[in-house]
Amino acid sequence: MTDPAFWRGKKVFLTGHTGFKGAWASLLLRRLGASVYGYALEPTHPSSLFVTARIADDIKHRIADIRDLSALRAAMAEADPDIVIHMAAQALVRPSYEEPVETFATNVMGTVHVLEAARQLRSVQVILNVTSDKCYENNGAGVAFREVDRLGGDDPYSNSKACAELVTHSYRHSFFRAPDAARVATARAGNVFGGGDWARDRLVPDAMQAFLAGDALRIRNPNSVRPWQHALDPVLGYLTLVERLARDESCIGGWNFGPDAASEVPVGTVVEHLIAQWGEDARWTADAGPHPHEAAYLRLDCAKARSELGWTPRLELAQGLRLTVDWYKALREGRDLRKFSLDQLDQVLGASSRTPA
Repeated sequence: MTDPAFWRGKKVFLTGHTGFKGAWASLLLRRLGASVYGYALEPTHPSSLFVTARIADDIKHRIADIRDLSALRAAMAEADPDIVIHMAAQALVRPSYEEPVETFATNVMGTVHVLEAARQLRSVQVILNVTSDKCYENNGAGVAFREVDRLGGDDPYSNSKACAELVTHSYRHSFFRAPDAARVATARAGNVFGGGDWARDRLVPDAMQAFLAGDALRIRNPNSVRPWQHALDPVLGYLTLVERLARDESCIGGWNFGPDAASEVPVGTVVEHLIAQWGEDARWTADAGPHPHEAAYLRLDCAKARSELGWTPRLELAQGLRLTVDWYKALREGRDLRKFSLDQLDQVLGASSRTPA
């Protein structure tokens, strides 16, 4: 679905490159031949994918905050990019209750700053803002969200991502309407997993940390349904969208990138997979709380990406979880995680959707 010929030599300005999904995006872009300039805060864990895969050896990058507009402008001008992919964010629901001001400042004004910096540069052809599946107003009806559905969000994180969508809409219509202007789109995905994620209060990294320590995984809401997917599936979708945006202005707007229906399962089902694949003494226990509100049911309708972009997920749930468990076991065994991560990337690039797990 991705075209290496398109990416070869392209200059990509990527925010959030030290984060979990941003690090996988950096590896993928370099594998496709792009020149990557990253802009993000320091990685938050010594065994993050960014650190263990030695991504800094491969790219030019600046450690800085997207809330610092002058630093962001200077970095983007230095990069002189063809493509801007904005992935930097405060990316979790529960911490957004603890730090709502930081969450809104990062996710809303950070988006403003990226778009503002990009509109000053004539080199920029495409801008992709990666938001979240939680940007939709969730009334609990259990219907899969489409791109035309109402934006909203009760918790600060979800609301900030809806606001980031509105900011992007405003900038697109106010500043990127000329025939030669950059083409702007947003991408919505969520509940990703994969090697190198250490975010707290996120199911799969919580499980990996518990199992590595020999502890029981504590689960808040085993019946909550989410669209689970390995991080590389939506990242490949993002790059497919960028390619199409570069040649087709009809792709401007919002896009969902979620898994097949078979991967929209309860938390408890994912935990059963992880325990079976980890083996040893892996186990879980209920965490009675109290806990802040989280939506019990969330699904995405991705028919638009499938029909108009030809994008489909490459990995089924069990396959993606197996890659993830293998990555953390490789970490425990002291293996070369740069080589290991690139090998996993090549496996996914060579995989077709619905290959048996």
